[in-house]
Amino acid sequence: MGEKNQFEAFRSAMNRRILETGSLSTRRFFHLDSQVYEEGELPRKTKELLGLVASLVLRCDDCVKYHLLECRKEGWSRTAIMEACDIALVVGGSIVIPAFRRAVAFLDELDEEEPRL
Repeated sequence: MGEKNQFEAFRSAMNRRILETGSLSTRRFFHLDSQVYEEGELPRKTKELLGLVASLVLRCDDCVKYHLLECRKEGWSRTAIMEACDIALVVGGSIVIPAFRRAVAFLDELDEEEPRL
């Protein structure tokens, strides 16, 4: 099983488990997290790219993977994603580089499955 499939399976299973055992506050936070990425004045597509930038700056590998997957689902090209990663690099500085490396490695895996420009 590739990294993408492992990530998606683990994330799905653990989200279910957290929601089964978590408090009302936990469920509310998870709902809010989903709700802010819905269509609004900003399109969902743009919001996912923003989520990717924030995740890179915060160096959250799980969040970076999630937003890379969502950016691809929303139709962002590799070129656009890499431009967004450049913004994260400028905002976060050199400490973002390790997360940027892992993001590119994951994006390479996604490109092997479904090539994009």
